[in-house]
Amino acid sequence: MRIIFMGTPDFAVPCLEKLIEEKHEIIAVFTQPDKPKGRGNKMNMPPVKELALEKDIPVYQPTKVKNTETVELIKSMNPEIIIVVAYGHLLSKEILDIPPFGCVNVHASLLPNYRGAAPINWAIIKGEKVTGNTTMYMDVGMDTGDMILKEELAIGEDETTGELHDRLSVMGAELLIKTINQIEKGEVERQKQDEEKATYAPIMNKELGNIDWNKTAIEIKNLIRGTNPWPSAFTSYEGKVMKIWKSRVEKTDKSINPGKVIKVTKEEVFVGTSKDMLVIQELQFSGGKRLSVKDFLVGNNIEEDVFLGEGYHI
Repeated sequence: MRIIFMGTPDFAVPCLEKLIEEKHEIIAVFTQPDKPKGRGNKMNMPPVKELALEKDIPVYQPTKVKNTETVELIKSMNPEIIIVVAYGHLLSKEILDIPPFGCVNVHASLLPNYRGAAPINWAIIKGEKVTGNTTMYMDVGMDTGDMILKEELAIGEDETTGELHDRLSVMGAELLIKTINQIEKGEVERQKQDEEKATYAPIMNKELGNIDWNKTAIEIKNLIRGTNPWPSAFTSYEGKVMKIWKSRVEKTDKSINPGKVIKVTKEEVFVGTSKDMLVIQELQFSGGKRLSVKDFLVGNNIEEDVFLGEGYHI
């Protein structure tokens, strides 16, 4: 089939790689415009564009995919199917109606759970034990189209968003190939989503990483995992921003003040929450390196009985 591929970040790369490997005809790649990055504001191309250029596939980067010019361009290419993986734009009905075999999306959740921009983050933040990928026919809503195939994946107890992202992206590529094969053979069974069971995964922002020590230790641990590598979970220690990268939960029946540093050992920092203690194992202060607590405490101190987080005091 003649395929237009629409995708932008790292998550979409294995899908494009697999399509190329399986000898599908990729007639064009649509991706987000290049963006400045780093201190020098050097223009960075999306990962999908890098792969497409490497494979000599034509690349298009419209700022608005719904405008007439882009719609006419896509029509002129006569795609049989459009594959969308983390593109970053909603498609208009005009575009959805162009390919005879429809527009197919790979979404990193078990729909209708976690529709939206950040399904991997929110599955971890909410403490899910299982997630997966879903392929679906796109409609004008956000991840509301008929489902085609699903594949489940267990989430590791200490797994971060970054780690789960990498596993789901590889799994999603395999699921996409199975989906296309079914479409080509006319064997697809469409399944409507249950709107009453739908949940949402809104876009992440930096403020979401601000730790509320009045939550339980497991909720805070899940936040730390779910915001790793971005936007990262943080609190404050004596007026300095402290990011927390790794932690564990220490069960306790004692009533402990939320945010209070209870104990500091050579390798860990124990902090009170509304239930149990959060044990910090890896941290980073502003301007400093990401370090294990053990390495940080070589030349630095964290005092007991101090309260972490804005608004706390002894």
